[in-house]
Amino acid sequence: MTALRRRRPSLRRAVALVLVLLVLGGALGAGMVNANAYGLGDKFDRLVAKVERFVMGPPPADRATVPTVTITPPPPTLSPTPAPSLALGASATPSPTPVPRVPVDVTVVKDPEAVFAHEIRKDWCAPAGIQMTLASLGLADTSDAFQQKLAGRIHEWETYADSHNYEWGPSAMASALAAYGAPGYVIHAYDSRGLAMRDAAIAISQTRSPALLLAWRGAHTWVMTGYRADADPLVFPDANITGTYILDPWYPWKSTIWGQSDPPGTFQDLAEMKRNFLPWKRPEGTYPDRDGKFIVLIPTLPAPNASR
Repeated sequence: MTALRRRRPSLRRAVALVLVLLVLGGALGAGMVNANAYGLGDKFDRLVAKVERFVMGPPPADRATVPTVTITPPPPTLSPTPAPSLALGASATPSPTPVPRVPVDVTVVKDPEAVFAHEIRKDWCAPAGIQMTLASLGLADTSDAFQQKLAGRIHEWETYADSHNYEWGPSAMASALAAYGAPGYVIHAYDSRGLAMRDAAIAISQTRSPALLLAWRGAHTWVMTGYRADADPLVFPDANITGTYILDPWYPWKSTIWGQSDPPGTFQDLAEMKRNFLPWKRPEGTYPDRDGKFIVLIPTLPAPNASR
């Protein structure tokens, strides 16, 4: 039974491809599709996905998903309670030497190019982002073959609540990370960009693992591998994150909306974060726990292996 279940997605995909080819009737031509002439390759991929969805049907309605948790700002720091007066002749316990407030520059990926993976298809930023995260943790390679295999497993994790298109949403991404040996990623939703970046920075420093940002209003995946701040956020609650180190699977493509993508490990300052890391808003429908919020996949467990 197990072997049969494993073959079914491949069989269904084969049936879907046959149906697509029958619909196209050879009009596109294999060479034009492969070369993406006139955008036919992209249209072919989208048509394959639609037919495959028709063949496979919707996922189970009761499938468990990783929830999105709304994070509220911490309460203001209270003023310290005055120390009691000392009795005559008593000596106070020496105070520990305070940690100096100095800027910090943190990254958990030594060689960004070594873990970079470009998204093979224009709608595969999520599997490419997962692949780069796994590669930085020593759990995957950066080959096209791995990305294709990973992308082909979306039907194991997809749900309508996670993606109204029945494709990659943050819950499926967290499930995929766990399936490949990186459990503990949680989905957090924030009302402010600053709080989202600060929590991601703290998690990166604590776990030595990348965080994943849902950029472009939730349409794109960025892998955050480090940050700069005016103080250590592990020590100073009011530390300001001044930018992030990013792996962008869109590179080296140029977007007509978002502009030219940046090479692996580029430092994105606050102006670039404000331009790219925007509140979730998707055209396919509403997501009550995400709409209008900044969405981050936060690591909560120590990295299983050292980064490259």
